[in-house]
Amino acid sequence: MSAARPAKGRWIEDWDAEDEQYWERGGKRVARRNLYLSVASEHIGFSIWSMWSVLVLFMTPEIGLGFAPDEKFLLVVTPTLVGALLRPPYSWAVTRFGGRNWTVFASAILLVPALATVWFIQRPGTPLWVFLLISALGGVGGGNFASSMTNITSFFPRRHQGWALGLNAGGGNLGVAAVQLLGLLVITTVGDTHPAYVAAVYLPLIVLVSLLCAVKMDNIAAVRAAPGAQREALAHRDTWWISLLYIGTFGSFIGYGFAFGLVLQTQFGSTPLQAASYTFLGPLLGSFARPLGGWLADRFGGARVTLLTFGGMGAGTGVLLLASARDSLTLFIGGFTALFVLSGIGNGSTYKLIPTAFARDAEARIVAGYDAHRAFAAARRLSGAAIGIAGAVGALGGVAINLAFRGAYSGGGGNGTPAFLSFLGYYAVCAVVTWVVYVRRERAAAAAAAAAKAPAQVSAQVSAGPRPTEPARV
Repeated sequence: MSAARPAKGRWIEDWDAEDEQYWERGGKRVARRNLYLSVASEHIGFSIWSMWSVLVLFMTPEIGLGFAPDEKFLLVVTPTLVGALLRPPYSWAVTRFGGRNWTVFASAILLVPALATVWFIQRPGTPLWVFLLISALGGVGGGNFASSMTNITSFFPRRHQGWALGLNAGGGNLGVAAVQLLGLLVITTVGDTHPAYVAAVYLPLIVLVSLLCAVKMDNIAAVRAAPGAQREALAHRDTWWISLLYIGTFGSFIGYGFAFGLVLQTQFGSTPLQAASYTFLGPLLGSFARPLGGWLADRFGGARVTLLTFGGMGAGTGVLLLASARDSLTLFIGGFTALFVLSGIGNGSTYKLIPTAFARDAEARIVAGYDAHRAFAAARRLSGAAIGIAGAVGALGGVAINLAFRGAYSGGGGNGTPAFLSFLGYYAVCAVVTWVVYVRRERAAAAAAAAAKAPAQVSAQVSAGPRPTEPARV
């Protein structure tokens, strides 16, 4: 069976990534092309979404935009919230309009917040409410993640989903580091009074990526969801357990990524240049760690990798508490960098739990007499819906982190210790849930598989007959 590309705008109706012959004869090539373009679109979406984490560093009295720290945290929280709320409808839109069609729209609409930012950020005296509106528009970039992940899940077979989803999400997450590096480049070359340059760089990139997605991407029928797929996913307990864990991993990544520069400015008095010099490193390493998390989950199981990740994140938070107590910038940056890397690994491993959980349900249905093809097709549709839900809930974790920082620093305490203590408690809860709900389940499944395999091995040995007796050694 061939996996030839259809005419532009057409749907691939016979997509079957689980068929190894179909995959090798062309399916792999089609899937990877769509993956790479999806990464490009999601990458720019993340950059627009997280742009305000950079722009607030420029907002000083020198350019007529001297806002208080709690007002700046509000500018960072707003796009985070909007992006989180848009994730379920963005995920659903892929199943309604097609992956290619929606990716083109989701990429092109990024021009609106980018143009608005370029226009207003260079006008001294602009009131806070205008920037809050523009930052809310930037939240559309946060929705790209859910639509992209829902689309890519259907392109790849289960055996490659951890890697593919990790690469897709990791490439998107790199948008956070990219826009922060761009901010550093602008500050070091033309100074900290030209924030409009940061947004202007993305205008031609948005146009280019939108055109490439229109020409090169495909829609596949496998991504279409039956009516009520999101409602069915909402009724599935694994959707909510995984969402809770994703708050701890992705919520940490995006929350820390948006807030890190402001935290350095507020707690350590860093200048815009000093803050920008550090903020990109954590998101950069965390983004590269996400595909690693997916690969490790493919190899060792998503539950075990996720459990170890939360243990490490708890230790990293302990380092931040120590750094705050000693007022140590070096230790503080080291602790935050470790948290970024660990949250990136946890992002990949946690998302691996989604297709695994629904595939397990499909296998149970097959044992009960359901048609195998329909059972796994339903599992893939529900996985896509669950990805959108988990992505939205996880992004709300980023909102909670920024609100926690805003409360800690506006209360006159001078450091983020109250916020860090709350994060530490949440990571402990996530570790317990991972152990009870998923690690034990994986172990039980492995034991059952081993028990089922043992009689077959004994039967094979009996069929082969007795081995020749070795002569006695004297």
